[in-house]
Amino acid sequence: MAAATAPSAAPMLKQRYDATVREELRKQFSYANVMQIPRVEKIVVNIGMGEAIGNSKAMDAAANDLATITGQRPIVTRSKKAISNFRLRVGMPIGLKVTLRGPRMWHFLEKLVNVALPRIRDFQGVPDRSFDGRGSFSLGLKEQLVFPEIEYDKIDRLRGLEVTIVTTAKTDEEARALLRGLGMPFRRAS
Repeated sequence: MAAATAPSAAPMLKQRYDATVREELRKQFSYANVMQIPRVEKIVVNIGMGEAIGNSKAMDAAANDLATITGQRPIVTRSKKAISNFRLRVGMPIGLKVTLRGPRMWHFLEKLVNVALPRIRDFQGVPDRSFDGRGSFSLGLKEQLVFPEIEYDKIDRLRGLEVTIVTTAKTDEEARALLRGLGMPFRRAS
């Protein structure tokens, strides 16, 4: 009975990582130990909600959109400082975030690479300079409509979101090779 409720199979991207990408990375960077091979650790999806200060319903709508996109309920991030110019007090809700790990992470990454990014108008690839120096990659999306689960008629307004892919790579070069092997469409150098 318990086997029927388990996910059907490992995501295709995870299978590709296990079958080919790991071995390619091991050869390219000549790792001595298999535990040195970079892997995707987690994905953090974040929406900044400055508008929530004046409109409390905006937070609920954004939380529903984020839960629909990721398949996981978001947590509310709160302000740490008071900024009088923005009418912001300590502890006010100012954003939402979801941290994905395991099979949900792989499903989201597969959906991002194969479905959402190609749906962006005039898409020419993601910038390959958006690494932080320690192997994490950040990507900003201008609207949530690139995900097929979001219906245009059901949203109250367009919101951008940020996707951060955290890897175990020690350098940006290793992380770039890992993400390129997983199919991340990096922009061609011009």
